[in-house]
Amino acid sequence: MDKSSSAVYILTNRANKVLYTGSTVELVGRVWKHKTKFFLNAFTAKYNVDKLVYFEIFDRIENAAKREKQIKAGSRQKKIDLINSMNPKWKDLSEEWYERFVLFRVD
Repeated sequence: MDKSSSAVYILTNRANKVLYTGSTVELVGRVWKHKTKFFLNAFTAKYNVDKLVYFEIFDRIENAAKREKQIKAGSRQKKIDLINSMNPKWKDLSEEWYERFVLFRVD
């Protein structure tokens, strides 16, 4: 994956009950922030949403943001269908990205 590419992504929690859609200019770093609860008061930290189950890569952040709005406007079922089309087992697509790092937070 080209680290300079923009992306739209969907995260969920371990139980696959909560869905979060976002866009970013740097997917690897943004997912890392979700996994480490970098923003302590954020929705994703509060609900332990840190499992990447879907993403699309774009050449421009404007295109990723536009796609994010389309996805957010859709029903929960449409999001589930989108995830299932790419990742039917709902595997964490980022699980091997950070193998060299231990995920922990120092308060």
